[in-house]
Amino acid sequence: MLAVLVKSALRSGWTKPCVRVRPAAHIPGRTLAHQEGLPKLPVPPLKQMCERYLAALEPLVSREELDHTRGLVEEFLRGGVGERLQRGLERRARKMDNWLSEWWMQAAYLDCRMPVAVYTSPGVVLPRMRFQDRQGQMRFAAKLIAGVLDFKSLIDRDVLPVEHLSGKPLCMDQYHQILSSCRVPGPKRDTVVNHTLGKAPPTHITVVHNFQFFVLEVYGSDGAPLTVDQLQVQLEKIWNSSLQTNKEPVGILTSQHRNTWGKAYNHLIKDKTNKESVRSIQKSIFTVCLDAPMPRVSEDVYLSRVAAQMLHGGGARWNSGNRWFDKTLQFIVGEDGTCGLVYEHAPAEGPPIVYLIDHVVKYMQRTETVRSPMIPLAMPQKLRFNITPEVKRDIEKAKQNMNMMVHDLDIKVLAFAHFGKNVPKQHEMSPDAFVQTALQLAYFRIYNSCCSTYESASLRMFRYGRTDVIRSTTVDSLNFVRGMEDPSIPNAERLALLQKTIQTHKDNTYDAIHGQAIDRHLLGLKMLSIEDLTSMPEIFMDTSFAVAQHYNLFTSQVGSRTDCVMCVGPMVPDGYGVCYNPMEEHVNFAITAFNSCEDTNAARFARAVEDALLDMRALLGGQ
Repeated sequence: MLAVLVKSALRSGWTKPCVRVRPAAHIPGRTLAHQEGLPKLPVPPLKQMCERYLAALEPLVSREELDHTRGLVEEFLRGGVGERLQRGLERRARKMDNWLSEWWMQAAYLDCRMPVAVYTSPGVVLPRMRFQDRQGQMRFAAKLIAGVLDFKSLIDRDVLPVEHLSGKPLCMDQYHQILSSCRVPGPKRDTVVNHTLGKAPPTHITVVHNFQFFVLEVYGSDGAPLTVDQLQVQLEKIWNSSLQTNKEPVGILTSQHRNTWGKAYNHLIKDKTNKESVRSIQKSIFTVCLDAPMPRVSEDVYLSRVAAQMLHGGGARWNSGNRWFDKTLQFIVGEDGTCGLVYEHAPAEGPPIVYLIDHVVKYMQRTETVRSPMIPLAMPQKLRFNITPEVKRDIEKAKQNMNMMVHDLDIKVLAFAHFGKNVPKQHEMSPDAFVQTALQLAYFRIYNSCCSTYESASLRMFRYGRTDVIRSTTVDSLNFVRGMEDPSIPNAERLALLQKTIQTHKDNTYDAIHGQAIDRHLLGLKMLSIEDLTSMPEIFMDTSFAVAQHYNLFTSQVGSRTDCVMCVGPMVPDGYGVCYNPMEEHVNFAITAFNSCEDTNAARFARAVEDALLDMRALLGGQ
């Protein structure tokens, strides 16, 4: 998902979600009241960035490689190239609301050609529901829709509480990007279209069942949202109108490599009926996927199976065709009680999605008091698709590729029940830094080396801010993991090394969220050198730069009040994707890898993480 070197980003297409590293406070007030007063994203001093870049490389490369890179960095600083690019970046920052956001949207998302399913779109597993019957599923889905519409009303009325971090207001723009928006494939670059900005904002959602799409109008003639009762009646109509299971899974086309999907998209919309159906899906407020039941599995692998279902649908035979992966928000409600969502990443990072989830879950827990008069409602419109031989071939190819992706994804959900945020907090340690250090120890124990590690950091303190990187692998983290594996090191010394590692991570986190990290700065310098059509500075062609960008650990904290777990695919073919939700007394982890890499194994890494956390708690025992 995320790359500093744009050519690397374009080549690999790896882009990943950001979730804030500590909870933000929600303070009532006009959502956009603080927007114009937010500071612009700064351009850090060039010398500072270069020093921090070399420090980030120290635990990752050999002494010889580091010496070589140090010479290139000095040349970049003193030879005039760095200063020229830095001045260009500073000019851009003065002229634009945010010097980074447009570049980032392109490089990290829209130019990337990898499929959005698994590779870029995060899934979220919500607590399992125990539906007694189909009516239970329909009731749940109706409440969920009502909860999302309630959240939408806060956005529409501009009364969503403004988020604050360390007393400072955060940019709320992303909340206006997640509903009624959709990604549209292009031959070389995709676009994102937001339909809330038009003269007639959408009033419908899309519901898909047995691969068949329906338009469900969710507002009455008086402009008020339909009640839960009314929504349930409409969902029952959709269900009963889509019992056939032999329909072509048109939605599976959206799971393809972006270039392939771009061509198939043009094949599909040549037909007028198809084009109108696609436009209805794209314009909808969000999508609800009523999934068929998946094969039963034992309780110990249930959450892992559901996480996979959220990411890719389970394969062509199951629910992968029951999606429109380009849609920003897709809520999934399975007949067997599995539920969650998958979201397309380009318009927004994780925090707005997490806040939406928390709001909807809380809304659904309310006691129902409103009973609606059963005014007859029109039958939801079924979207028609004419399947030409060309489109049929595209669907068959998409089925094959999806099944390969399903077989390649290795996923393990770890419900770590021994302790949660409570233990690090008791010892005045950052829970996030504690978990990050455990990930470092787990990786070192398996591979006897450390690796480039990515943790997403929100830049929403700044106008239109997206993300930067907290680099969790440091000289201090390397010293700690080595100390843990050296039997001659006493526990008191290990504890001191742990405390130093955690403090360094806290300092790096502070720098990242205040716009002083290195990765986006390097991206900006790189982008300018490409735009200027000058020769590429040597530091970007260096082996150390490639090592720094090859994130074997992509990690993201999900700060949710709901007992859920987010999941994402790995950033690199030989790496891991690790999402975690630290609750007060337990931690939910979702760990992904690729089966095509012999060196990675999600279950093995999960065991190593559990052992690392327990060993680190043992160090605290004497305090």
